Amino acid sequence: RPRGRLARTARAGLTGFFDRGVRVTEHGNDGRDRRFPFPSSTMSNVQRVASQTRLEDAFDVNVEDLQTLGTFIINTARDEDTSDLSILIQSIGTSCKYIANCVRKLGLANGKLGGKAGTENVQGEEQMKLDLVAHQVFARGLDRSGRCTLMVSEEVEQLIPCATSPHGRYVCVFDPLDGSSNIDCSVSIGSIFGIYKASERGVRNDCDALQPGKDMVAAGYALYGSACNLVLTIGGCVYGFTLDSSLGEFVLTHPKIRVPRSGKIYSINEGNAKYWDPGMANYVNHVKHVEDPPRSLRYIGSMVADVHRTLLYGGTFSYPSDSKSKHGKLRTLYECFPMAYIMEKAGGAASDGCGRILDILPTHIHQRSPIHMGSADDVAEIERFLAKQ
Repeated sequence: RPRGRLARTARAGLTGFFDRGVRVTEHGNDGRDRRFPFPSSTMSNVQRVASQTRLEDAFDVNVEDLQTLGTFIINTARDEDTSDLSILIQSIGTSCKYIANCVRKLGLANGKLGGKAGTENVQGEEQMKLDLVAHQVFARGLDRSGRCTLMVSEEVEQLIPCATSPHGRYVCVFDPLDGSSNIDCSVSIGSIFGIYKASERGVRNDCDALQPGKDMVAAGYALYGSACNLVLTIGGCVYGFTLDSSLGEFVLTHPKIRVPRSGKIYSINEGNAKYWDPGMANYVNHVKHVEDPPRSLRYIGSMVADVHRTLLYGGTFSYPSDSKSKHGKLRTLYECFPMAYIMEKAGGAASDGCGRILDILPTHIHQRSPIHMGSADDVAEIERFLAKQ
């Protein structure tokens, strides 16, 4: 390392190089040397481009397009209401990152996160340990954001009041961990959420939890699989983010997702075929044996995973009513509504078999509903078959 006069000379040279611009020498035809300044602004641009090129070469990303969830949400804020919504969604994003970390460490946690909790939820379904962890993470994050008046969770029978706050202007409904029966075998699982506007700022009103899905102001889901994806709509387009673990941030990777008008995949639990109504049975028989080529069946058994594939590739996801579940199995408020809202905003459709599911006015926070969602043309075809039965 140079010291003394040599070091001072080197530092002065670097300072002059970057601040004043370096003088470049050119040997002319007349035998004289000519010097001209290389402007510092040009040098700065060269450095920036070189740095950007190295980063893009290393990670195969366009630095100009790198946008995190935080930046995206802040840029959508137009007034006080949307600023508070941004804070709420940031809180949900943090909760999803925490849950993703728990899922990733599940097999190494010595039974602290995996396995059954020994309790049941309000639907009589056995709860997993991670169900309870995910619920607590979501509930505490939303409560401490100070932007919620009321919450509804799949894991709790009653409405969950939030701490009183003058900034509370939203109601949040959520399934903290969808597909939790698949936890211990490492199948993709997820979290689902929907956000409504409260009728009165800072005031808890229990009726605010029973709004039709069409009144949502935002909805989304997180998928914990080979990657952690967060799909979100704030009433406009649908955007997909992927968690970059090295940054600890959700990065925009799927801008303005659009569902194909029709697809080649149908998704349904054919283990329930003997309980189906005739219309549903006729539709599945049609796509398997009448259409040429026949459609492919893909069914994971985790709603978030099946809907995510449908959102990107097209086709349909169905969980119909049948003789075993007369009113369907999936919960209207925090499973069907948020997913249907996302699907419609991406150009798809969602139906209960008779009409638009987002038009339903729920009467109970744990109400169930049949659902068919996906490509608009394919969902319309299902409705036609069901209307004939």
